[in-house]
Amino acid sequence: MAQIGRMTTELSSAQVATRFAMRMIILCIFASFGSVGFAQSFAALLWMSAIVCVFAGVMRREPVLGASLSYWDEAAAYGALFCLASLVAAQAS
Repeated sequence: MAQIGRMTTELSSAQVATRFAMRMIILCIFASFGSVGFAQSFAALLWMSAIVCVFAGVMRREPVLGASLSYWDEAAAYGALFCLASLVAAQAS
């Protein structure tokens, strides 16, 4: 019996970078409407985005250290930006 080939849905790094940039624009827009201030709203949205990307990476079974960008790389970027935004929010308080 012939094996059914596994269809790859791997996106190119350019597509992942574009997806990241578009999400950052959307997060900035939503954070600007936050009632607790931009920095705190942005930090909360970045934390939520990192969790969603980790969940998506697990569900899609993407390799953590793959050759192209993936949800794991996005989660790392959101996590790093969350740390930076939370430091800025703490300094502003």
